[in-house]
Amino acid sequence: MNNDKKAQFAFGMVGLGTMGRNLLLNMADNGFAVTGYDKSEKMLQFFEEEGKAHNLKGFSDIEDFVQSLQTPRTIILLVPAGPIVDSVISELQPLLTKGDIIIDSGNSHFTDTSRRYLELKDKGIHFFGMGISGGEEGARFGPSMMPGGDKQAYAHVKEMLEAVSAKVNGDPCVTYIGAGASGHFVKMTHNGIEYAIMQLLAEAYEILKNGLGYDNNQIQQVFEKWNNGRLKSFLMEITKDVFLVKDDKTGGFLVDVIKDEAKSKGTGKWTSQVAMDIEMPIPIIDTAVSTRNLSKLKKLRVELDEAFGDAEKMKVSANFIDDLEEAFYFAMANAYAQGMHLLWKASIDYEYGLNMAEIAKIWRGGCIIRAEFLEDIYQAYQKKPDLEHLFADSGIQQKIKQSLKGTRNVVSSAINAGLAIPCFAAALTYFDTLKTGRMPSNLTQAQRDFFGAHTFERIDCEGIFHANWNQKNS
Repeated sequence: MNNDKKAQFAFGMVGLGTMGRNLLLNMADNGFAVTGYDKSEKMLQFFEEEGKAHNLKGFSDIEDFVQSLQTPRTIILLVPAGPIVDSVISELQPLLTKGDIIIDSGNSHFTDTSRRYLELKDKGIHFFGMGISGGEEGARFGPSMMPGGDKQAYAHVKEMLEAVSAKVNGDPCVTYIGAGASGHFVKMTHNGIEYAIMQLLAEAYEILKNGLGYDNNQIQQVFEKWNNGRLKSFLMEITKDVFLVKDDKTGGFLVDVIKDEAKSKGTGKWTSQVAMDIEMPIPIIDTAVSTRNLSKLKKLRVELDEAFGDAEKMKVSANFIDDLEEAFYFAMANAYAQGMHLLWKASIDYEYGLNMAEIAKIWRGGCIIRAEFLEDIYQAYQKKPDLEHLFADSGIQQKIKQSLKGTRNVVSSAINAGLAIPCFAAALTYFDTLKTGRMPSNLTQAQRDFFGAHTFERIDCEGIFHANWNQKNS
C-alpha cells in the first residue's frame, strides 16, 4: 500500500466499500487526484484493482492517509451511519488542522449531523452532511447529491461535486442545500418519498394481478406504457423490468417466488417520526412505512386470510386502466407534495434556508426518485419560490382536478373488492381533508376541553375559552 507521505491528493475517501470505491473512481474519471483509506486490506485490494487505469493507491494507516492530502484537506466518509461515523471523526480530528473539510456521505440521521456540525465548527473544521442518491451505479457514473453545511467551505468542493454528479440538460444534480444538517434532512425526506412511490407501484401491481387477473406479461406492458408517458421515472422503469426476469431455479418469473416481506433500513421511519415532531402531515409516507411493517406479519396475515377469505375480482369499466393511470399520477403527486411540504416546514423550523426549486432540480437526475413530474415541481417553485404546497400551484391544480374522477373510481372499486391499497386511499383521504375549509375538528377540541380543560378558540371573537360542559342546556 502507498506509504508516500507527500501531500499529493486533492480528495480522500474513508470507507472503500462499493459506494466509496465507485465514487472515487468517478472522481478519478473526472481528473481529480484521489486516494482512499480502509482498515480492510481486502477493500484496499479491490480499490487498487478497480483503479488500475488511474493508478489509484490506498492507505491502511490513517495518519499516512491524512498527510497525503493537500490542504485544506477534504475527506469524504462513506461508512455505516451511527457510532462508526463518530469513531472515524475521533480518529481523524487530531490529525486535521483548521479549515479542513469532512463530508459525511452516509445515511446519517440529521440530528447526529447537526451535533457533529456544531462540535467540529468549534474546532475550526468544516463539516458537511451530504446525502447521495443513485445507488452503486449512481456513485460510479453520476449521482444526485445533497450537501449541507458551511456555505463558504462549499466553494472548495463545488467544482468536484458538480463534475461527478448526474446531469440533466447539462445542469449538475447537486447544489448547496443549506446550513447545518439540511443535506441529510433533504436526503431523509427523499427516502420517505421513495417509500411512498414504491408502495404505490406495489398497490398498482396488486390491483392488476389480484383485482383484474393480469399475468406478469400484461402487467409489464402496463408499466412500460406508463413509463413512456408522464409517469416516466426510475422506479417505474426498474419495476417494468422486474416482470421480465426469470428464475434460474424454477424457470418461472423471479418476482413470483420472492417472499412478500419488505424490509427497510429506517430512513422512511425517520421521515415519519420527524414529521410528527414538527406537526407536518405526511400520511402517504406514514402509510408506506406501516405497510412494510404489516408485510412482516406474514403468519398472522395468512391466518386471517384463511379466516376472512380472499378479495374478490374487481368489477370495472373498459377504461379502468386509464383510470388507474390517473390514480397513480394523483397518488404520486401526493407523495412528492407531502415530502416537499415537510421540507418547507423544516426549512422554517430549523432555519435551513432551503431553495425548493433547486432541490427539485437536482432530483431530476441520478437519484432513485427521479421522474418526469419533477420538472413540474421545479417549474412551480421557479414561479413562486415561497410556495407552501404544490397543490397551490395552478398548473398542478389543473392536472390534479383532471385525475380525480379516475382516482375515486379506482379507490372505491378496490375497496369494494376487498383489495388492500393503503397508499392510494391515504393519498385521496389526505387530499379531501386538505381541501376541507371547515373540518369537524371543532368537536375534537370540544371533547378535549370537556375531559381535560384544554380550552378552545372561537370563530366569532378572539381569545382562549373554557366551558362548563356538565351544565347541559334543555
